[in-house]
Amino acid sequence: MIALTISEIAKIVHGQIHQLADELIIDQYPVIDSRLVSNKTFFAAYKGESVDGHDYVSAAISAGAPFALVSQAVEAPSIIVGDVTKALSLLAHELRKRLSNLKVIGITGSQGKTTTKDLLRHILEIEGQTVAPEGSLNNEIGVPLTLLRCTPSTRYCILEMGARHVGDIAHLVEIAEPNVGMVLVVGSAHVGEFGSRENIAEAKAEMISSLPDGATAILGTYDPYTPRMADGLAFPVITFGESHDCNVRAADLEYREGRAHFDLVTSHGRTAVSLQIVGAHQLPNALGAAAVATALDIPIDTIAAALSTAEAASKWRMEMHDVNGLLLINDSYNANPESTAAALRTLALLAQERGGVTWAFLGKMHELGESTAEDHAEIGKLAREIGIDNLVSVGTDLYLESSDVGDLENGDLENGDETVMHSFATRDDALSLVRHFSPGDVVLVKASRAENFELLAEGILSTWRVGQAE
Repeated sequence: MIALTISEIAKIVHGQIHQLADELIIDQYPVIDSRLVSNKTFFAAYKGESVDGHDYVSAAISAGAPFALVSQAVEAPSIIVGDVTKALSLLAHELRKRLSNLKVIGITGSQGKTTTKDLLRHILEIEGQTVAPEGSLNNEIGVPLTLLRCTPSTRYCILEMGARHVGDIAHLVEIAEPNVGMVLVVGSAHVGEFGSRENIAEAKAEMISSLPDGATAILGTYDPYTPRMADGLAFPVITFGESHDCNVRAADLEYREGRAHFDLVTSHGRTAVSLQIVGAHQLPNALGAAAVATALDIPIDTIAAALSTAEAASKWRMEMHDVNGLLLINDSYNANPESTAAALRTLALLAQERGGVTWAFLGKMHELGESTAEDHAEIGKLAREIGIDNLVSVGTDLYLESSDVGDLENGDLENGDETVMHSFATRDDALSLVRHFSPGDVVLVKASRAENFELLAEGILSTWRVGQAE
């Protein structure tokens, strides 16, 4: 954070100082988890759905925090405000205004935000000090927390911006004033909350319509809504995709070992890229990162070299585990119809190259609203169409047809060239299939975050190791 006195902070957040010297200079950034407190941080007592940060103020001060930002009186050095979240937003906005040389990038989209952020950070760190969220801090608390980690020496700040309601992204853009705003894609994630893809598109479009003067809009071309979001606006626009009319595009695309190899084409030239991250759905993420970097005048050779060396930085997103001949793809961080379809296609592609059997362990996709049954059924249909050998439905029967379920009691998993459908009530029950795996097989584990499928991935690998050791 920038250096401010306690009195300056109190003025910015409209707070009252308690047990603190007005002239004390603070350059620590805030955290809301008392376990992360150090002498480099101060503590923001955020009230969440299940945890009240005020219960941990004493522990935070003992751990080295010089003060706490609170919304109720505590017996500790503190600044008392009406609302901690609003106070952090005010403080972050003030920092943004004072760091006039900082380049801020806002990223939104129905999927791909975190991977695109990771790829872009890998590019920008070559050019200068870069701040980006750890994990997926993309809401009204996460965006200010990330922005407040910037200092006068920070050159770039990457911000993910998510939405639960129309107006959320506009609010985040107002706080951060991005120099570059990007919309990756409008999909069906959170359609249960928004009601329709049109409403989701309206929410995502706030990234572009709310940009400050002089900003650049980056738009994907993977849905009918995103390419039109800058229509009638005066911003410079860079489009990305695989079509020849995109400003940043992929040419001569092919996949080897599930990874995209292509020529990156921009207004600055053409050069080869070989992604290290797995999956066809990673191509739009890479092109989006390249488009932002192009807008920031990063040389194309730097962009291509960085994309070709970047590895997955965030947990449980297409993590590859090759253990005793079994390849497991842990994509358990989250799921929606688009990302699940892409993961299934990657599964099929990898199995074709390895010559083994495919196993797709799928859990429920949440927040799909009225289309829940239809969307799950479509994924089941896709699995059959692309030749997935085994679709394992865990904790839900929404993927399955009423007929054609594998006879597990008799170990009969053969069904000709058709997909065999399996159903299990729990993750532990599904582990019974591991005994049917063979070296060369490829396993996908994917579900919405609430299903905790990272535990299933761990269980599969553990069970496989034990079986191979016997």
